[in-house]
Amino acid sequence: MYVATLLTNPAAPSLDSAVPESLRNAWGGGDILWLNPDEAAEFELNAIPDNRWDVWADLQGMGVDLIVQPAQGRRKQMLLADMDSTMIQQECIDELADEAGVGDRVKDITARAMNGELDFEGALIERVGLLKNLDERVIGKVLQERITLMPGGRELLATMRANGAYTALVSGGFTAFTARVAELLGFDENRANTLLAEDGKLTGDVARPILGRQAKVEALAQISTRRGLSESDVIAVGDGANDLGMLGRAGTGVALHAKPSVAAQCDVRVNHGDLTALLYLQGYCRADFVGG
Repeated sequence: MYVATLLTNPAAPSLDSAVPESLRNAWGGGDILWLNPDEAAEFELNAIPDNRWDVWADLQGMGVDLIVQPAQGRRKQMLLADMDSTMIQQECIDELADEAGVGDRVKDITARAMNGELDFEGALIERVGLLKNLDERVIGKVLQERITLMPGGRELLATMRANGAYTALVSGGFTAFTARVAELLGFDENRANTLLAEDGKLTGDVARPILGRQAKVEALAQISTRRGLSESDVIAVGDGANDLGMLGRAGTGVALHAKPSVAAQCDVRVNHGDLTALLYLQGYCRADFVGG
């Protein structure tokens, strides 16, 4: 048995009841369950329709996300999340680079790395090198003035934790940022790279080993094993090429507002919804949400 979920942007919910009804009728699905009026609905199916991606493309033009997944086991016991452009709305290294006066150069490298055009580790070393001699206190300034949480993150964490799930923030960014974001959102643990500094200035280097694509896969395996879970018990979310390994290994891998080349490699794509989409995908109704 499968379930089809339709989602829109919670900030401007626009899911007309005729959309899930016509799709349910065309696909021979079960009764429609509204997870939240005008925003999210689902229905069960006996099989994945052959025209799923054609319908998905049509719905994208209407501001609607469509996800079809197995119904069994979709409520997960662990969340593994990327940070930059996923749990927060910025790329931390780009914000630091702006403060250092090399913003445009670093942003170009970041975009190419997240799109899979550059090796992540090499791109990180190059970008961090451009931050050499930046005052270490700028990190706190960026956290205070430039970093904003992605909508829906608090509800996602609070609801999953209230239902017994374990949460881990695993980033190719920096511990100075993940520690704060993890604290704000309530993650159980966080992993990231460490910016090196001497005498209050960034050295232009990062501690080794560098946490990249493979380290995220290893975090998925290590944490799930430690918690006595299987990888199928995990929902992972990210947006960049360095997230593809963990998205492919997790029971549910969500490409959230992802780069096109990344989204194309994922079956679960959320382009219009926010982080609460991960709750709807697990079958939670809006009334079940905690926090906010």
